[in-house]
Amino acid sequence: MRLTALLLALSAFFVFGFLSGRVGRVGRGAGPSVLDEAATRISSEAAGAASREALERAAIEGMLASLGDKYASYYGEAQFADFQRALEGRYTGIGVWLARVGGQLQVTSVLPGSPAGNAGVLPGDEIVSLDGTPIADRSVSQVVTAMRGDVGTTLRIGVRRGANAQQVVVRRAAVQSNDVVVDHPDRDVTRIQVFAFTKGVGRQVRAAVQQARDRRVRGIVLDLRGNAGGLLHEAVETASAFLSDGLVVTYRGRGVADQRYDVVSGGNTDTTLVVLVDGGTASAAEVVAGALQDRDRAVIVGTRTYGKGSVQQPIKLADGTAIEITVARYYTPSGRSVDGVGIRPDIDVAPSVDSDVALDRAVDVLTGILADAGPPRG
Repeated sequence: MRLTALLLALSAFFVFGFLSGRVGRVGRGAGPSVLDEAATRISSEAAGAASREALERAAIEGMLASLGDKYASYYGEAQFADFQRALEGRYTGIGVWLARVGGQLQVTSVLPGSPAGNAGVLPGDEIVSLDGTPIADRSVSQVVTAMRGDVGTTLRIGVRRGANAQQVVVRRAAVQSNDVVVDHPDRDVTRIQVFAFTKGVGRQVRAAVQQARDRRVRGIVLDLRGNAGGLLHEAVETASAFLSDGLVVTYRGRGVADQRYDVVSGGNTDTTLVVLVDGGTASAAEVVAGALQDRDRAVIVGTRTYGKGSVQQPIKLADGTAIEITVARYYTPSGRSVDGVGIRPDIDVAPSVDSDVALDRAVDVLTGILADAGPPRG
């Protein structure tokens, strides 16, 4: 899967730590814990058979549920390995990004040539079930995990498109994502489309900005629509491609000093910039849009962004499994939290308009700014 939600679930910043032992073996003193005692009694006396592994997983999932954290997740060993591969832009799945939009679990982007793309899944489709099981109460990360699997296995997806509902069968495949795509919608304009902030994306964006300068284009559209997030340091590197110095984002966790992330090295501050966003723009993508808006570096065009200003930390456990919990919030340079509210564009585009129409609107805004600025100098 493409970083979905990544992924909203992929979130903005990833730090790896370790807990000593499984939960069922952690006690307050030298003797066994209550969890140990309960697991032992259940496994030996319950009418229904239950393995120790299953009991421990249920205990972990119960603890995560008690947090009230909609982004909290538990990963099996293979699932966590796949999660890490996804951050590098390679994974086994169907090639979609997901986000919660208005309470619905929607496809925000589809990788061209992916299993989902070949099966006719489109951005804006609502996912309602997987293999016949409703997913209304499941988190984005849980659905993403369920969509992954072995190469060649099939997945039946319940899709709602407007008033129509259908079942789409896709066959999972190894996906190598290309998360930065460059094109030229106008002679004087370069569009840099960033699908997710996976490893190396910041460097690719810098290269695209330099190529635009070499071509002497006068404006850039940074297209972050459907970008559900990813690695925070890649987002900071991307914002840095358009700023000379100063603050990009502040990371604020419980019981720790605020962490400030500044421009890593100066970028292009001369080329006129428009950032295109929508309701699927989330997490690390909102870091970029918020920084460029607060620093008066770009005009934001589109619809209000998703509003995920929280930071999730995957913690690897001793047996190779992992938990992921919310550990912090991030704030834009002006001190704004986007959590639950998103980023309001400077120029609104109705969410119902076609994708190409929204891009045309962004190009029109950009060319209008360039016209006001007069002919290029030099």
